[in-house]
Amino acid sequence: QVQLVESGGGSVQAGGSLTLSCNVSGQSCMVGWFRVTPGKEREGVAAILGDGRTTYADSVKGRFTISQDNAKNTLYLQMDNLKPEDTAMYYCAGGQYVRYCYTDLIIRRPYEYTDWGQGTQVTVSS
Repeated sequence: QVQLVESGGGSVQAGGSLTLSCNVSGQSCMVGWFRVTPGKEREGVAAILGDGRTTYADSVKGRFTISQDNAKNTLYLQMDNLKPEDTAMYYCAGGQYVRYCYTDLIIRRPYEYTDWGQGTQVTVSS
């Protein structure tokens, strides 16, 4: 099982920036972020696939950047030009046997992650 612990959420005005961090321990085929808003389905945000490629949801392309520091076992999500619709609980996720480890389908099927953290709240005000 992969252990993931997020940090870095908070409140910001529209147009602002936040950086989320996630400490990852254990073997994970791939890592990524998804978000949850009350009343909506889980939404994949960004991921680093098993072959190192990055993939993003259309709604965040050009605004969010996912990266990782292997030396620190840390995953990041840099979020720029934030919008009120980005308000959500953000979860860092992964898993040793994620079904879509090597395909960007994981963005459309974030429920395939097998492990995730406790979440960190991001609130964007207009």
